[in-house]
Amino acid sequence: MSTSSKSRRKDWLTEARRVLAIEGEAIQALSGSLDESFGQAVDCILSIKGRLVVVGMGKSGIIAKKIAATFASTGTPAQFVHAAEATHGDLGMITKADVVLALSHSGETHEVRGLLPTIKRLGAPLIGITGKRNSSLARHADIALHVPVNQEACPMNLAPTASTTAALALGDALAIVVLGQRGFKPEDFARFHPAGSLGRRLMRVGELMHRGKELPLVSFDASLREAIVTMSRGRLGIAGVLEEGALAGCLTDGDLRRILEAGQVDMNAPVSQTMHPQPLTISEDHLAGEAIRIMEENKITVLFVKNARDEVAGAIHLHDLLQAGVA
Repeated sequence: MSTSSKSRRKDWLTEARRVLAIEGEAIQALSGSLDESFGQAVDCILSIKGRLVVVGMGKSGIIAKKIAATFASTGTPAQFVHAAEATHGDLGMITKADVVLALSHSGETHEVRGLLPTIKRLGAPLIGITGKRNSSLARHADIALHVPVNQEACPMNLAPTASTTAALALGDALAIVVLGQRGFKPEDFARFHPAGSLGRRLMRVGELMHRGKELPLVSFDASLREAIVTMSRGRLGIAGVLEEGALAGCLTDGDLRRILEAGQVDMNAPVSQTMHPQPLTISEDHLAGEAIRIMEENKITVLFVKNARDEVAGAIHLHDLLQAGVA
């Protein structure tokens, strides 16, 4: 690598660090400027009967879209409305039951400013996020949140950079405080992210188990032959043995191999004589990850699943967990 190339890369690192320092300072300044209006905004969002409608234009519109997505995924019904599209029909998405969160760093963005009278007429509470305390947005808002950014990371101080970073951070702060007040739990998060890795890890055993006619179950006095037929039909490599409706034991394909290797197999003998007593089980409301842990620790591939009444409600196989992406 030439000396000039090394010098350029060093300059790039210096510039990158300058950008990050400016944006970091913007967030620190925002943190220090938070006041009672933040708490008022949280109260307002918590009281929503409809949805949180997040409005923005240009770069602020992109930030607004992300803020709406964060709220929607953490338990607050929310949607993004493009400020320009709103004046061409999308205002119909806003009702008086909603709360509007509008973003404009200057507070004078033409498209956002043009919506303010209509929003007020609808009677929807308006929260404004702006960098100018005396702007049109700040004056019309029921609650104004100030983002004190005077310097963008752009060397010409033109491209929205530090201001959009700070606005995004403020939106995250609102969403996380609201999340906490709603008592939002990981299980709730999983419901909104069923295709994500967290959603899969937080799936319940009851969501993945085999149930009903799929269950390979035989009675306590059934013959070994009947148990083998049931095991083959169930295709789980196991048959559960019930005594007076309760799970008394099980017969696995591994047990069957050991029986055959021992010789002198009586296919008409009661399965209770050859079954494995007290098989491991799991509750249907346990996390699927817990089922994997039990299987791995005990070197097994199937667990019978019990409900709140201690009845056999299903069976779960390691393959079910692998297919669901839990393992």
